[in-house]
Amino acid sequence: MTAFDTAQLGKLVRGVSLRQIRLVCGLVLFTYLVSHFLNHALGNISLDALAWGVHYHVLFWQFLPVAIIFYTAALLHAGLGIWALYERRQFRWKAIEPLQLVLGLSIPALVVAHIAGVRLGHTLFGQTKLYPQVLYGYWVVWPFRVWLILSVLVVAWIHGSIGLYFWLRMKAFFKPAAPFLLAAAVLVPTLALLGLYQGGRSVAKESTSAEWRTTNLSQDKVGTPAEQNVLESITDDFLIGYLGLIGFVLAARGVRALNERRGGMISLSYGNGRTVRVPKGLSVLEASLRHQVPHASVCGGRARCSTCRIRVIGDCAMLPEPSNREAFVLNRVGTGADPAIRLACQLRPETDISFFQIFMPQTAAASGPSHIGEERYLVSMFVDMRGSTKLAEHRLPFDTVFVVNRFLGAVSQAVIECGGQPNQFLGDGQLALFGLATNRQTACRQALKAAAMIAANVDELNQFLQHDLREPIRFGIGIHSGEVIVGDIGYRDHMVFTALGDAVNVAARLQDMTKNLGCEAILSDEVRATAGLAADALPRQEVDIRGRNEPMIVRTVASTNVLSALLDDVKPAAA
Repeated sequence: MTAFDTAQLGKLVRGVSLRQIRLVCGLVLFTYLVSHFLNHALGNISLDALAWGVHYHVLFWQFLPVAIIFYTAALLHAGLGIWALYERRQFRWKAIEPLQLVLGLSIPALVVAHIAGVRLGHTLFGQTKLYPQVLYGYWVVWPFRVWLILSVLVVAWIHGSIGLYFWLRMKAFFKPAAPFLLAAAVLVPTLALLGLYQGGRSVAKESTSAEWRTTNLSQDKVGTPAEQNVLESITDDFLIGYLGLIGFVLAARGVRALNERRGGMISLSYGNGRTVRVPKGLSVLEASLRHQVPHASVCGGRARCSTCRIRVIGDCAMLPEPSNREAFVLNRVGTGADPAIRLACQLRPETDISFFQIFMPQTAAASGPSHIGEERYLVSMFVDMRGSTKLAEHRLPFDTVFVVNRFLGAVSQAVIECGGQPNQFLGDGQLALFGLATNRQTACRQALKAAAMIAANVDELNQFLQHDLREPIRFGIGIHSGEVIVGDIGYRDHMVFTALGDAVNVAARLQDMTKNLGCEAILSDEVRATAGLAADALPRQEVDIRGRNEPMIVRTVASTNVLSALLDDVKPAAA
């Protein structure tokens, strides 16, 4: 493995948090749950259909590599759930997050009898309990357990669906896909429960036959009374141990709270003059939630965004070191080298601190429709007018404003015609976004086409103003793509829809580099490849980007007029 590969692997590992591990394990378990539910739904057809489905279900999930992944995920997910019960002090969402945690912790207690009867019965005694045996037990022998197994199915499904919601709600596709996901979330468990009901009725009816009982209730399938006693004893011991563990964790929370209060209180001073007193050990975000201080946090305190960032005022030497996950996020947004910038959801100060929030929360309704933060892939384009300061030296202020507005108009016209959205106007520059309603390749091609059209529009503007300008208007363009957070940013009535993230910062820095590299545009190699341009279509160069550890491969464009011809030579791939 090369040194570069090792560095990349180390960076990836540092960026992994316990929440992400829990998410991956949860996805594995939810995949199993969906498979099991679809199998149950076959009961609406017949018992033979159930038998056919369970054959392939068992064939896949008991395949050794898959079984190892599944049981590892189950143990890790359960363990991290118990750790979350101890570790979490405040919840960003007052009802749904505690509900998810309680439902998740109840699943092992509800399902242990089923696991012991089916899986341990097979492992310890070679029993073969499939749908006929299980449904006979629930519908004939222990009818009161029907409600137990139905409850665990509903609880597990709701728990998994809440987890999926928290994960997907910031994704670009979530809003249009939400109705379909909701339909599946309702339809799949409904069909599964109906399938179990129909299968149970069929088994209860057929079990009156002596031949059926002889075939399906033999000792090699359901075991002996002695074996059943052993399995029930294991179930009882597990329940005692598990409930004891939950009680121990709750007691540990109480002990921690007492120790924190005995260890002293600290003061957190906000930039607006408010000060709160909290026990040591709370994160800044948890303190804000506890005292109902508005604090931006798009991801809900999961260290998946940087919107809860704060700037600590004064000496930072007494602050605890950032965790691997916090350092990863701060490095992604280019603030890892500044010890005063921290994530409020991760920082747990031990001494009094003063700080101000970098992103103020929306505390009052904006005049227009609100856009909550969501994570999506966009192409960011920064365009800057060259020489505007020199231009202003020889013109009246209103004349300078007129020329700058004509330039920004020429840029905006090109962006809009190519399918982009002018987003921010920064003096004589502009940020434009592509991909708000298109796929990745289309967004990259739109951005390159817009760059070519900007050149054409500026040429026309130079012709129009040739008698008023001492020299033609020049410009620089930086283009980069990647995952960003888009949403309304600002305060009260001064909210603007914009994008935040590494891709936006890199695009701005590429635009700055056009001055030193003597070209009109610089685009990242990712944009070039995604747009479908050939590897040798544009000059290749490695550059150092401030805030990034590794050099970045970019493509320089001496004259953006050539981009239109390059795009015409490439047919876009089918979406």
